[in-house]
Amino acid sequence: MFEVYIDKAGEYRFRLKAKNGQNILASEGYAQKQGCLNGIESVKTNAKDESKFETKTTESGKYRFNLKAANGQIIGTSQNYESENGCKNGIESVMKNAPEAEVIEVKG
Repeated sequence: MFEVYIDKAGEYRFRLKAKNGQNILASEGYAQKQGCLNGIESVKTNAKDESKFETKTTESGKYRFNLKAANGQIIGTSQNYESENGCKNGIESVMKNAPEAEVIEVKG
């Protein structure tokens, strides 16, 4: 499911959670709620296309991925993973779950 919330800076954000409650994708901050909801729709659309995912290695040697829109803008970033395989599983989870995920509002 996607959770929409307001962060400490007063910006709207979303996070995609797996069925086990783990965060698998998080957004940037949006000034307006509609922008945040548009970001969720972009994730739902772009998550179906494996080529929109970009895997990176952090300075500490962990793995993470970004999901990009058609214009190349990052619309979501994953948590850090210990292994490349874990990162690939995260991508598969977003591809599988994001397109049909429900959207709920939660407190920060």
